[in-house]
Amino acid sequence: MRVLLAEDHHVLARSIATGLRREAMAVDLAVSGDQVEQMCLLTDYDVLILDRDLPVMTGDEVCRRLRQLTDPPRILMLTAAGELTDKVYGLTTLGADDYLPKPFDFAELVARVRVLSRRAPKPPSVVLRQGGIVLDRARREVTADGRPIVLTPKEFAVLQLLMEAGGVAVPHAELVATIWDENLDPRTSAVRATISRLRTKLGETAAITADAGQGYRLCD
Repeated sequence: MRVLLAEDHHVLARSIATGLRREAMAVDLAVSGDQVEQMCLLTDYDVLILDRDLPVMTGDEVCRRLRQLTDPPRILMLTAAGELTDKVYGLTTLGADDYLPKPFDFAELVARVRVLSRRAPKPPSVVLRQGGIVLDRARREVTADGRPIVLTPKEFAVLQLLMEAGGVAVPHAELVATIWDENLDPRTSAVRATISRLRTKLGETAAITADAGQGYRLCD
């Protein structure tokens, strides 16, 4: 899942981004409204976490502009303006998809982001199956031939993306862009190391192959 966090309070932004990355989300940061708009035009984000009080261009104006796009990201307003009238204005007049006042509980933020990312015209199946592997997106559980497999958030995200590809190779760059974020050097061994751990945990249930020049593919 690719998330853009728009927050000009640097300490809070780093704290939220670190927490979301631990939940296997790829998080990019923006500190001004104009930067948010530019980044959303260049990258397809699943969810935008948007502070209303941003410099250069307010979060309210950003929300209005993004709503004019053909396929805008889901917008979660995360703001200190927590009165009922503020929430109603944000959700109805501005067109935000969700609204969470500060201070907030981080677990609730994670839950709301995940719910927003699932809102699509045709939601994908909650449970993925390939060969002997069963991946439950909602419960975030994986079994291989009926055996529970304990995965880290990054390992789970990689396996989910490979299973969603349905046997088609997923390029290294797509794995980086979807599961990691703009701060990861694509030349690092992070992807290879995660694939290696997945192979070990899945055992003989399925093979993850590295197709030369194509990427990684999950085989039955």
